[in-house]
Amino acid sequence: MHVVETLQRQAVACEDLGSSMYAELCRLLVDDYEVGGVSTGVLAGYEGRPFGDAIALRLLGSVHRLVLAGEAPELAAFYPSVGGSWDPVLGWEAFEQVLQSRSAELRSLLTQPPQTNEVGRAAALYGGLLQLVEAVPLPVRLFEIGSSGGLNLRAEHFRYNVADGTSFGAAESPVVFDEAWSGHALKPAPLRIAERVGSDIAPVNPLTEDGARTLTSYVWPDMPVRLARLRGALEIAREVPADVRREDAVSFLHGLELSRGHVTVVWHSIMWQYLTRDDRAAVEARLAELGATAGESSPLARLRLEPLPRTPGGPYDFLVELQLWPGGVRRILGRAEPHGQGLVWQLPTEVR
Repeated sequence: MHVVETLQRQAVACEDLGSSMYAELCRLLVDDYEVGGVSTGVLAGYEGRPFGDAIALRLLGSVHRLVLAGEAPELAAFYPSVGGSWDPVLGWEAFEQVLQSRSAELRSLLTQPPQTNEVGRAAALYGGLLQLVEAVPLPVRLFEIGSSGGLNLRAEHFRYNVADGTSFGAAESPVVFDEAWSGHALKPAPLRIAERVGSDIAPVNPLTEDGARTLTSYVWPDMPVRLARLRGALEIAREVPADVRREDAVSFLHGLELSRGHVTVVWHSIMWQYLTRDDRAAVEARLAELGATAGESSPLARLRLEPLPRTPGGPYDFLVELQLWPGGVRRILGRAEPHGQGLVWQLPTEVR
């Protein structure tokens, strides 16, 4: 895909998801790139990369990282994440200066795929887990692929408030969802997490200053609710341990076995696009292999928020899907936007 088309598509996505700042920056980058401006040097060699490689978000996140580290004070005045206020004219001038003066460093940072450990997606995963344990009342062994810093492995320590006055999760949590979801009403269920383990090809340690900055850099700076949730989740990570391993999804799942007296849950959210077609097939095959060994006392579940079709061959939507073995039946539980907002539960619908 042409760099210009990538930036244009990302501008639309940012606008749709609520970041007018990043939408404007992407469009300004298009204008600059088309006239051979400073961005052409920074983005040289990235022509033809698929949109899923998130080149625009890599660049925006890399610049945001410099701002968060205090290394771009001329730009910080325009970044709400550090107390600034965005201005499309003066902000662009400062952004352009950073591209010029830090081009070599930015080109190095561009090689790293985005690590968006989006805490907003925890609502979909936690709500799906509630529905699972209502049907399978066993302690949960929780395993996540593409887990980045593993923040969502602590999902039951967040607070989820619903418009009808119902609340779920930890009462005094620093992570609060004020309108967590709507639609089909969920029932509180006892949730016992016996184990929480994640894998990622490039895991981020949220307990270090550098790791926390990396995760924060990929949150869009004019989205204060997302930033507040992330910062709250970083607090929780210091209190609730989780094991995140440097391992690809296929290898990680090949080392996984089921456990009698537990429901083993494999979950993931908005990471499927980063796997190759062969790796996706290998993940599916391994889950089917594990599922074939599942029993009533050692069930397996796959819970995911990903772009999925409601029917074979149908259009894609961001769906919450639960698959449970024995049997391997897949059910759609609801839908949400990519960052987890707008989550609507439905009566579970079997996928045929």
